[in-house]
Amino acid sequence: MRGAVPSSHLHGHVTAIVTLAAFLPTPLPAGVRSPLAGSAVQHSRVRAAAPLAVASAPDTMYKSAEVPKVLGGLVLGTRKMVVVTGASSGLGLAATKALVKSGKYYVICGVRDPKKMDEVAKEAGIKSTDYTAMKLELASLTSVRDFVRNLKAFKSIRPLNHLICNAAVYLPADPEPRFTDDGFEMSVGVNHLGHFLLANLLVDDMKKAKNARVCIVGSITGNTNTIGGGLVYPRADLGDLSGMLQPGAEMVDGGNFDGAKAYKDSKVLNMMTVRELHRRYHESTGITFASMYPGCIAETNLFREKRQWFRKLFPVFMKYVTGGYVAEDEAGERLAQVIDDPRCTKSGVYWSWNGNAQQVGALKQTKGEDGKYVWQVQGAGGAGGDLFENNFSGDVMNDENARKMWDRSASLVGL
Repeated sequence: MRGAVPSSHLHGHVTAIVTLAAFLPTPLPAGVRSPLAGSAVQHSRVRAAAPLAVASAPDTMYKSAEVPKVLGGLVLGTRKMVVVTGASSGLGLAATKALVKSGKYYVICGVRDPKKMDEVAKEAGIKSTDYTAMKLELASLTSVRDFVRNLKAFKSIRPLNHLICNAAVYLPADPEPRFTDDGFEMSVGVNHLGHFLLANLLVDDMKKAKNARVCIVGSITGNTNTIGGGLVYPRADLGDLSGMLQPGAEMVDGGNFDGAKAYKDSKVLNMMTVRELHRRYHESTGITFASMYPGCIAETNLFREKRQWFRKLFPVFMKYVTGGYVAEDEAGERLAQVIDDPRCTKSGVYWSWNGNAQQVGALKQTKGEDGKYVWQVQGAGGAGGDLFENNFSGDVMNDENARKMWDRSASLVGL
């Protein structure tokens, strides 16, 4: 999404900073979507009670499919093929760099603007022989289907090895909801429904690959058993999922719009989707389905509109007080690890590093690569530490709601 912030940048916020941030002015990013971006029929389904600001010519409505790129096998060679959504910035870009650096992977970058991806890749030192940028607008189900068709044209009969669902939007400052081309509230439409459709459309192809993996990026903000998700309000709460009965609802629980909660709810849906994909498809396809929490990437464009002192303070606070800080490159390596590490073959799990973010970190002395001991804040999901299997919160583990979510999502996206 234009002007949107990748989900990885939002994890691990603690009460003090989030509360502080709420009082600072945050103008909407330039180029954001119109609240209404769809056909007249779709607009008519938006419930009358929703306070919508109508725009005459939304500039982000999906217009046409990209011309398919073909003959991908000529550049793939023996490398495995990975799709990464939101690969042009943040966690997605960092993961792409980590994957191609290994020499084992060729990345299909699912992005809104392929030309921008090419520019970013050049700046990041990613060779043109290591990736292909393909148009993917997750706010349009038509675009998702077009992307899948173009991907299949590119790779021909060769199956896709891995899928990383990373892209997301976060709109906490919006007083009113924005809607996708299909009439869904933007956070749920992009973060959940777009990826839900994408993963389902690719399962049949991926089951032909050996040791295929799907990772949907999660967040502690959607896990109420953590500091970031349990103590920072509003908390995620899907209610009875009445907002998923048809397009037009402002919130999943049927309530009034709250941008911060909409993001957290979408992350619960992401993690529920992982568990349902595992339950429905792992045994029959052999595909590994997982989620992960990369840590709090505190130096991010999320805060570009904040005052300079806040942009300087937040990374320091996360690094030395909460212990939740992780650098962007390290977070990208973690996401790539979920796809590459032999230890990550277990399906239906939620991977984390350096503690479970259920408490503030403690100052500990650790031995560095040079053999010298240094003091670090550890145990809160931040930098360092090793991979471990974390616990989903009770909301994510609600099997009845997960099945209801799946059925309603499938209906909404036309499966």
